[in-house]
Order: sequence, then structure tokens, then C-alpha cells
Amino acid sequence: MNALRYVNKFFYKYSGRLIVGLFITAIATVFRIVVPAKIGDSVDSIKAFITGAVSYAELTELLAWDIGMIIGTALLSGFFTFLMRQTIIVVSRNIEYDLKNEIFAQYERLSLSFYKRNRTGDLMSRISEDVGKVRMYAGPALMYSTTTVTLFIVAISYMFYTAPELTLYAVAPLPLLSIGIYKLSIAIHKRSTVVQKYLSELTTFTQERFSGVSVIKAYSLEDRTQNEFEVLANTMKEKNIDLTKVQALFSPLMILLIGLSNVLVIYIGGKQYIEGLIDFGTIVEFLIYVNMLTWPVAMVGWVSSMVQQAEASQKRINEFLNQKPEIVNHSDQHRPIEGRIVFDKVSFTYPDTGIKALDEVSFSVAPGETLAIIGHTGSGKSTVLELIARLYDIENGLYLLDDCPAREHHLDDLRGAIGYVPQDAFLFSESIADNIRFGAKEATIHEIQEAAKTAYVHHNIEGFDKGYETILGERGITLSGGQKQRVSIARALIKSPKILLLDDCLSAVDTETEEAILSNLAGVKDQKTAIIVSHRVSTVKNATKILVMDQGRIIQQGAHNELIKTPGYYKALYEKQLIEKELS
Repeated sequence: MNALRYVNKFFYKYSGRLIVGLFITAIATVFRIVVPAKIGDSVDSIKAFITGAVSYAELTELLAWDIGMIIGTALLSGFFTFLMRQTIIVVSRNIEYDLKNEIFAQYERLSLSFYKRNRTGDLMSRISEDVGKVRMYAGPALMYSTTTVTLFIVAISYMFYTAPELTLYAVAPLPLLSIGIYKLSIAIHKRSTVVQKYLSELTTFTQERFSGVSVIKAYSLEDRTQNEFEVLANTMKEKNIDLTKVQALFSPLMILLIGLSNVLVIYIGGKQYIEGLIDFGTIVEFLIYVNMLTWPVAMVGWVSSMVQQAEASQKRINEFLNQKPEIVNHSDQHRPIEGRIVFDKVSFTYPDTGIKALDEVSFSVAPGETLAIIGHTGSGKSTVLELIARLYDIENGLYLLDDCPAREHHLDDLRGAIGYVPQDAFLFSESIADNIRFGAKEATIHEIQEAAKTAYVHHNIEGFDKGYETILGERGITLSGGQKQRVSIARALIKSPKILLLDDCLSAVDTETEEAILSNLAGVKDQKTAIIVSHRVSTVKNATKILVMDQGRIIQQGAHNELIKTPGYYKALYEKQLIEKELS
């Protein structure tokens, strides 16, 4: 149970409620013990009446007392059982809540490379299915364990006090049950780990297929996808059946050994009654006690299974909780950011692929200036923006922000000063207004509309039936590619960033729309540092400085009027796109 030690801190956090809950559990169990004893007394009273030892009036009085005690203790036991569940089970829900929050916060802390190494479905499985298994350990398993231990201690102590020899025979099969449970628990642990692994794979498969359903339909891959799903689901079914087969051995083993205890109680108890060593009511009591112990004995198996599954799940959770984020704060000092950026011989290789994206790249850009980057696909353009936002840290060279190494700025300050529009515009399944407001939580509807107007998407939004309250589909599928890009631009603009990073975010709009957006942006870029990545000369021509990149290096740089006069990549691209525009 090494992995489950992580949960101990939550037990300490809710120790007060847990202690009360465990105390209530013990009280509820003690009241349950009274019932068999009173039933035994009632049987002895009836026997005494039959033999003439007591009168009918005395029998009525004795039975009334015993029945009253049975009903009273049953009601009290039920009441305390209710309180028990209201304490321990509620604590387990609080632990589930805290653990999910910790996992989600850890997911947010982990760096971008983590998400390139791990699949979304697996992340979802660990924060949902695995946490659910751990909750069963923190709640029901703890509650039933306390019930079982208390019942065994109180019941067997009373039984031993009443008839020591008969008690030994009655509990003799229990060690065999313990050994059987131990062996089965080992098998359950192994199979539970495999089941959780395949559940994660199944979740990942379905999540990816649902997200990419348009591709599946476009390529007519429904049958192939269905077959792949059936193979994975069938494997999952087989692994679950393997687990269930082992779990199914608990009940037969329990029934066998409890039945053996009943036989021993009847046989040995009968002999002792004939010999006058015990009363007849004692045999009845012991039969009830042995059968009362049936559920706790079953709980031993169930609890053991829950603990094994929780151990496997917490081990999977800990794999991510123990990971350290690659991008961390190196300073607690907060300082305002103006937006002056300097790259001095910066090199970078992606850790997950080993691809060298930048090779000694140097440039500078001041507030109020616009730097444009253009080049072939894979030339390192987007990498420059990711390094500026510290989504990755540079390996070699120097990245200065306001004449200070970027690492020495507080991460929240750095990213809070950046408005970033990625190449693949991502929108959430919320209203258009909320998607734009994502850049500034307190933004008013007027500010949202102004940002949308600057991004040249306001007129499109107004055309929807619900306007800005239109709820988008997953990943913004309700909108066209160009509309998604423009909503993303509005989201970046509404926070009034000091640094504006635009990563080829006008690729899905036509030339006229692009010119309108660039014209609007020119009015809001004063005192902002703007860096634009694009494949179009028309997008970058008005920039203060243009960098032309190829295979991670800067091969040309200068203003538009300079570069079109210099033989090279930029001039050739300009002439090619000019001809294409004339032909269109």
C-alpha cells in the first residue's frame, strides 16, 4: 500500500470528522450485538414456560422486555448507522474533491511537452475513474473495515465469555478464510492494474475518435473505426472478466466456511446442551452471531478488493503527481513589463522529438515595433513565439525581456503581459462572449464587442440568432476556420497585452478580411510589441522588421522595401504571391 500513503494527508485533514465517524460506527455495531443475545434469552424464556419453570404472566413480561430491547437497539443501531454514513462517506467525497483538484492543478502546472507525451483520454481516466477507486478506499472500505473489526471484537468476546469451547469451534474456519483472501487479493491487484490500463486506452480511443469524427466521415472510415473499437472493447471485456472470475471466488468461499461454522455450532452446541453445559438459547445466539459475521467476512473480501484496486489507481495517479513541471518560477518578485525583447544566439531542440528548431537565432524588438517572421514550414517560426511565452525554456543563448533574463520575471507577470493567438485556434464549448472574455475575466459586453470589431468578426457574430450568447460546439466547431481565428484574435486583444504574438492566425481568411484586420490592428499596436508569424507577404509587409527563417536560422532580415530588392527567398515569395493575386 505504498502508493496509498499519499492519501494519508487527507485523512489528517479530516481526522476530526473521521474519529467521530469511527466512534459512531463502533456504537452502531455494539447495538447490533444486543439483538442475538435477547433472542437467545427469549428462546430460553419460552423453554422455561414449556417446562413449567415460569408462568404465562412471567413469560409475557420477559418477552415484552426482550422484544422492547430488540426493537429499541435495532432503531438505535439504524440511527447511528445513518450518522456513520453521513460522516465517513461525506469525508470520502471531500477527499475525492480535494484529490481531483490537486490532479487538475498539477495538470495545469505541467509543461507543454507533458501533453505531447501523454494522451488526453489517459489524463481524463486518471482524474475520473482512478480517483473514484481511491474514494472507495477512503470511504466505504474504511467504514466497513471499522464495522468488521468492531463486530468481530465485540461478538467474539461475548461468545467466548458465554461458551469458550463452542466459540473456538465456531471461529475455526476463519483463518482459512483469511489465507484465501490474501491469495485472492494478490491476483485482484494484478488484474485491477491491467483493467485500469485498458480502460485508459479505451477512453483515449473514444475521445480521439469523437474529436476527429469529421475526418472519419470524410474518409468513410466508420466501419474500420467500429472494428478497431470492438477489438479494444472486447479486450477490455476479457480483462474485466478475468478480474471478475477472481472476485467471484469470494462469495463461494465465504458461504462454504460460514456453513462449516454453522454445522460446527449445531453439532458441538448440541452435544454441550445435552451434557447440560450450555442453554438451548445459547445455540440460537451462536447461530445468529455466526450468520451475523457473514456480512463482515464478505466485507473483508470486498474491502480487500477495493484496497487493491485503489492501490493500482493511486499508483497511476502518483505517476503524474510526482512529475515536476519543466517551466517554473525562478523569482517571486513582481515587476511591470514593457515588452522589449532580445534574442541573442538562442538555440532550442524539442525534448520530445529531438528536432533542432532554432540554431543561434538573434534579433531584438522594442515596444511599439512590429517584428514579422516568415519562412518555410518547419523553419522555427512558431518556436520563437513559444519561447517568448516561456512555453519552453531555451537551451543555449540569451532571452532578455526588458533587459532582464526572461527566467527572472515572475511567470504570471510574463504570460499576463502576452496576448497569444496560436496557429491552431482553440475555442471552448461556451458562448462566444465567454470565449472572448477568457482573455479578461471582468470584461464588459461593450469591451467584448470592441475587441470583436477590431478582429473584424463582430458583424459575423451579430448575424447569429443568439449573437454573442451563441454556444459553440466542441473546439468551436460551430464557427468556420476564419471565424475561429478572428474570435481568438479578439480574445488576445481584450486583455490589452504589452506583447502581441500572432502565429499565422490569418491563414483562413481572405485577402480583403486580412487587410481589414491588419488595418484595425495598426490602430491598437501603439506601445505594444507585436510579433507576427505568417506565410503571406501581404501580412508582414508593414512590419518594422522582417525575419526570413530556414531550418532554424535567420537567412534574411530587414524591412519589406529592402527585402524585395534583394535576391533571395523573400523576393521570390513576394513575386510568386503577386502573380497569384493578379491571376485570381
